[in-house]
Order: sequence, then C-alpha cells, then structure tokens
Amino acid sequence: MKLFFASGNQHKKTEMSRLLGGIDLVLPSEVGLEFDVVEDGKSFVENAIIKAEALYDMVHAPVIADDSGLIVNALGGEPGLRTARYGEDVFGRVLSTKEKYMYLLENMEGIEDRSAEFVCALCLIISPNRRYIIQETAEGKIALAPSGTTGFGYDPVFYNNEAGMISAELPEGDKDLYSHRGKAARILREIIRKNMEE
Repeated sequence: MKLFFASGNQHKKTEMSRLLGGIDLVLPSEVGLEFDVVEDGKSFVENAIIKAEALYDMVHAPVIADDSGLIVNALGGEPGLRTARYGEDVFGRVLSTKEKYMYLLENMEGIEDRSAEFVCALCLIISPNRRYIIQETAEGKIALAPSGTTGFGYDPVFYNNEAGMISAELPEGDKDLYSHRGKAARILREIIRKNMEE
C-alpha cells in the first residue's frame, strides 16, 4: 500500500515512517502537489480529518494525517490547537522552540497544578467510506525548569508520568514507547498491516 502523508514536513515524515515500522510515506510535494490546508477544526481529530480529506481529494489514494499538541489544564487547555504557534500572537513573530517552552514556563510560574497531556490524533483514509481515526495521549506534568537534550518541541519541560522522567531525558528511541504519537502510531500500524494483507 502506497501511503500519502498530509504534511509538508520532512522531519515529521521521517518520524512517522519510523513509528509505522518503516512504511514508505509520500509527501504531496514529492509528487509535485502544493498542499496548504487551513486547519480550522475545533479539535485535534477535526484537524487531522480536514488534512486527510483534503489530500485524499487530491490523490485519490490512501492517506494519513496527524494533528497533535500539548494541553495544560491550569492554562485552560492551552497551548492546545495552537501548540506549534504558541506565543506568536503575543510576540508578533514566529518563536523558536526554546522561546515557546520558556514562555510556557513563564505562564506557569506560581501554579501548583502542573498536570498536562500531549495529544495525538491520526486519521487514515483508505477509500471515501473506509477511514480510521485514532487519538492517544501521554499524561504528565510541566516541569519547573527545562532538562535533557533528546527529543524536540516541548520535550525539555514535559515530565512523562509513564516514563518517570522528562521526555528530553529519555534515551534516543525510548521516547516512542511513551509518547502520544508513538502510542497512536502503534495502533495505526496494526490497522495498516491488516489492510495490506487483504
């Protein structure tokens, strides 16, 4: 099964391909397609579906899409759907990864309830009436200060409850066991495998 991935991000493609057990994914740009979708859903699932449907309408072949983010309970669910763009409306520019998580720590100063979760929604469309939606989480809390050198994004400030350490302190490769995207991808991998056997 040739699978298109609704993204323009090569790094995401590499990660998703690894999580799916080495399945070869194709980005729209690799077949000369411009793919720029307005993600105006009200949930991670809605955004994943929007991206998957938009790409399926272009390629008429199996596609997968993901949407994910960080939810901090004490901040009313922020950064949430704006995880990748967190703080941009305040600073009026694109922030570096470090600036984003430091801005998050600043907003968490003095707050006792530091509970948080990463959420990943995946959508697989095989045909117009055959689709699968998976949503998984990684439960944890926001650390008091950044730590660790592995991973990316908010990993240096996210303490993963299941792993018992900050995500950026996990040895390379171990993050997949505990991450929201790793959990969701393992379920999707089995679904893809069963469909390939048919």
